[in-house]
Amino acid sequence: MRIWDVEPKYLCRKHLLAEHRELHGLWNILTVHDGKGGYSRHPETLRWFGKTRALYARHEALAREFEHRGYEHHTPLDELHATGSGIQDAFLDTPDEQTLILRDKPCECPQTRI
Repeated sequence: MRIWDVEPKYLCRKHLLAEHRELHGLWNILTVHDGKGGYSRHPETLRWFGKTRALYARHEALAREFEHRGYEHHTPLDELHATGSGIQDAFLDTPDEQTLILRDKPCECPQTRI
C-alpha cells in the first residue's frame, strides 16, 4: 500500500491508478470500518489516522489529474468523512525520498526522466 506525497502529475498511469485504488481501500478502513480490519495496522494506514481531510484532499488532487489526462473518474469520496487535519506531515519516506524511489522504478513516471 502506498499513498505518494508527490504531485500526481509526476506519477505514470500505473502509479496514478494504483494509488487511487489504494486510497479508496484506505479510506474505507478509516471511515467505514472505523480503523479496523484489513491493513489497519499497516504503517501507511497509521500515518493517516486523524487526517481524513488530508486524504480527501489527496483524492481530489488525483481526480483532477485524472481529468487533466482525459480519464473518467466515477468514485468520489463522501466529504462528510473528511475530518481531522488537512495536512499530512507524517511520512514513511520524505517527498524527496519518494522522488528518488520513483526515479528508480522501471516505469514511465516523469520523475524518472529528471
